[in-house]
Amino acid sequence: CVLIKSMRLRRTERTRTGLSSSFGLLLLSGLWAAAWLRADLMPNFGADILPPAQEQAALFSVFAAVAASVAVVRHAEFPRGRRAWACASIGVALFAVPAALAACAQDGVSRLDRVAVFSLTPVFTVVLEPYLQGSAPRQGKAALAGALAAVAGVLCLFPLDIPGSFHAGAALCALLAASFGVAATNCFAVRLARNLEGRSMLPMAALASAASALCFAVAAVFTPGAVWRWSALPLQLLEPLVIELPALFLLFWLMRRMGASRMTARFLLAPLFAILAGIALEPILPSVRAFLGMALLGGGAGWLLFAPAGENENLNSLNGLAADRPHRPPPGV
Repeated sequence: CVLIKSMRLRRTERTRTGLSSSFGLLLLSGLWAAAWLRADLMPNFGADILPPAQEQAALFSVFAAVAASVAVVRHAEFPRGRRAWACASIGVALFAVPAALAACAQDGVSRLDRVAVFSLTPVFTVVLEPYLQGSAPRQGKAALAGALAAVAGVLCLFPLDIPGSFHAGAALCALLAASFGVAATNCFAVRLARNLEGRSMLPMAALASAASALCFAVAAVFTPGAVWRWSALPLQLLEPLVIELPALFLLFWLMRRMGASRMTARFLLAPLFAILAGIALEPILPSVRAFLGMALLGGGAGWLLFAPAGENENLNSLNGLAADRPHRPPPGV
């Protein structure tokens, strides 16, 4: 009886953990979609006043300060030595390097093509996850099928243009490298988050975002003609603080509760939410190809997110959840 009750409690805990994680990823994807549609959703905040590098430097600086302050209040232990460097490296590889590659490819690849290329991130992650994160290899085929179906849906919605010049081809290769790098970094980040002791996600987030803020600040300083407009910071940062700051907290919160392949479903769900929001804002009748693309995109992303998890991922999620809770001595001790 005790064994049966223990199994039932464990199953209930897994269900609650899975539902909260899935809801968190859906919310993260919705926040990303809102950031893409900010010009339509918040027209009063209009055009970008600051260059992207300056805006990102300020955003990650605020995020690092908030995460570090909360970590200190909660008496969380900050990683040291090699783990501290690993946290900082993850921030650079997850945020700064892809942004730099995307900026280099901006003139050669359109915005919709960039969405199509980054939709390959879940495919790369599913392939790399068993080797970099230690997930069960037997889940790869089913997850890979869902990721490929979603990519097919994205290509139905945003057909990828074949590069017509060397510059466009190099830009496309840069974006593919960025997508592959984000996939690999997600795997390393999830593994590191689950190996950290105690409630160390906030310190990890603080170190990662501080390193990213430093990279963006250096890029802003060395950008030709860049001028820091301090008076424009409050207005320019209002939207990122409302939308992107909670998204960053959600991203690091999920690292301990989800496998890397499930986390990268955000690269599929965010475009889908943006498309649905666009249709709601400007009611039009999509074509048959668009309906097919949305069906494939939603079905593939949903399978990647909600498909039954293997024992490996469930146990890791429970371990991560337990590590976030304060350790209490058993009764009578």
